[in-house]
Amino acid sequence: MNNDIIYMNRAWELALQGWGRTSPNPMVGAVIVKSGRIIAEGYHHYCGADHAEVDAFKKAGTAARGAALYVTLEPCGHWGRTPPCTEAIVKAGIRKVVVGALDPNKLNNGQSLKFLRRNGIKVEQGLLSEELTRLNEAFNCWITKKRPMVTVKIAQTLDGKIATLNGRSQWITAAFARNYAHRLRFGFDAIMVGINTVLKDGPRLNTVPAKPIKKIILDTHGRFPARARLCEGTRPQDVLVFTGKAAMKRADVQVIEAPLYEGKIDLKWVLSFLGKMDITSVLIEGGGLMAGEALRRNLADKMMIYMAPKIMGEGLGSVRGFVPKALGEIAYLKEMSIDKIGEDILIQGYPHVYRHR
Repeated sequence: MNNDIIYMNRAWELALQGWGRTSPNPMVGAVIVKSGRIIAEGYHHYCGADHAEVDAFKKAGTAARGAALYVTLEPCGHWGRTPPCTEAIVKAGIRKVVVGALDPNKLNNGQSLKFLRRNGIKVEQGLLSEELTRLNEAFNCWITKKRPMVTVKIAQTLDGKIATLNGRSQWITAAFARNYAHRLRFGFDAIMVGINTVLKDGPRLNTVPAKPIKKIILDTHGRFPARARLCEGTRPQDVLVFTGKAAMKRADVQVIEAPLYEGKIDLKWVLSFLGKMDITSVLIEGGGLMAGEALRRNLADKMMIYMAPKIMGEGLGSVRGFVPKALGEIAYLKEMSIDKIGEDILIQGYPHVYRHR
């Protein structure tokens, strides 16, 4: 295997150590190589901490002079919460920089690489770029679309049902898959459900391991209960109830009056609002109507469908309210993956509406 790929793969592994902790910053890993061996490693631990490059430089010290730097994402070239990494690279005496993905932020987006070249540093870009761009897909969406990336999670039977006709849904999938899904919550900034899910299921919407996460509730008619399980042990600023009813006043949650779209809370407006709060990723766990609304309005960026080996027959569908007029308008998943999670199956992919030609 090419040594460059080995070093960049190691930087990728390091970047993943920041999973669920760096938002609204991206995950980044860095490796410093000199005389054919790694002399220092670093990654971005959490928002506000040293960037990956600086983390590695502090470990390498003066040995970084004349070395090569492998970094998963284009180094920042502007002041933010921390100084520019490009200046730190020049100061460290790095002779070559190998970059995986470009930063979609217009303040960088290739400009940092030009700065490094002007300062006599050899720059190579594009190694594992597709994979490393996907690594920070939520950050990329937030930067380019000014809203969080939306992942729709569904737990359904083989015939696409998420609940009985009277609304009972516990439990479609087995305990192993449910625990797996709870652990995946850690990688998100927020979890979103509708008020019906709150009233029927009483979810806690916590992560494993525990971390502060925004809990988003869409409540058109102001029915959020006086005592909700999801408020237990949660800071008031972390529960956001979007409602079309202005009168609600609560000390235990944030109540935000939102506009309506076709009689329901405007999901697009809510996502824009969350984007301004530096929320880069939202996991929708809110049932068939919310899944359908996200697909109908082209706001679903990714799907995670847990499928149990069960057949319900009559029941509530996993996607409702999304009504294509013809087969040429149905949604399909691209870049799909299928994994066995215990006795259940997880299908992941990126939804697109098929346009018949």
